[in-house]
Amino acid sequence: MNVLGQQLVNGLFIGGMYSLFAVGYTLVFGVLDILNLAHAAVFTMGGLAALWLVQSAGLSIWAAFPLATLLAGVLGLLVNQVAFVPLRRRPDTYFSGLISSIAMAIIFEALAMQIFGAHNVRFPAGTVPVVIWRLGGITITLLQVEILATVVLLMVTLTQLLKRARIGKAIRAVAENQRAARLLGINVDGVIAFTFFLSSALGGAAGILFGLYFDSLSPDMGRPIELKGLAVIVLGGMGSVPGAILGGLAFGLSEVLTVAISGTSNLRDAVAFTMLFAIMLLRPSGILGKGRTREA
Repeated sequence: MNVLGQQLVNGLFIGGMYSLFAVGYTLVFGVLDILNLAHAAVFTMGGLAALWLVQSAGLSIWAAFPLATLLAGVLGLLVNQVAFVPLRRRPDTYFSGLISSIAMAIIFEALAMQIFGAHNVRFPAGTVPVVIWRLGGITITLLQVEILATVVLLMVTLTQLLKRARIGKAIRAVAENQRAARLLGINVDGVIAFTFFLSSALGGAAGILFGLYFDSLSPDMGRPIELKGLAVIVLGGMGSVPGAILGGLAFGLSEVLTVAISGTSNLRDAVAFTMLFAIMLLRPSGILGKGRTREA
């Protein structure tokens, strides 16, 4: 029973990071109906930037985290400007945008490999104090609590931004109908750029937390989580922020419960994606997704 409880706790933290990563995907998809496949590379760059700030610039992780998150957001602006803006009015904008975002991902990954080398790197010892609590046979670390608190804070902030802030309402208006948003005087191009900034900042934050949690970063660490992030937004409902959050938690919990029940990690991904297929058969739009008809 203690093993199951421990895995549930672990799944909560891992699922939170999946959710944070997937929300970045779903923000851009919700506005443009297109996937930004450079998102995983920005995730990697965010984690490596935080490492450099801690290791080379001598900053604490508390100072490095917001700076690296902002840098990831700036990379998102670059991705939008280079990979999407020039192609936005082409008839094949969706397909060409996917290809150009893949190109940006390869460039970012090559830069990361040139700077950090083709090997795993770690945050310096003592970056986060090692504090361990044991409650009823379940082990919880200070790092896990800090990761969960950060994820919750970012998710609550994002939710309130989208619901109450002027820019959040503009994002929702552009996501609903770009033509109508322009007629209402909304700067659609500016809103799209801000969406890329916000999406990439969240992805970069997820990369930092991922590197801290697993104590390992590498130039290609975004590749495995990219596929899982796509699965999460499909599971939760394409374009749904609450769905991405719920889907990430469900995906993370399914992974760790598989390990707890089977006693091996070999079936972890197979069971998680089988669950995805089952939900897609029962509810093709995802857990919280719904079909939408949008004007061309």
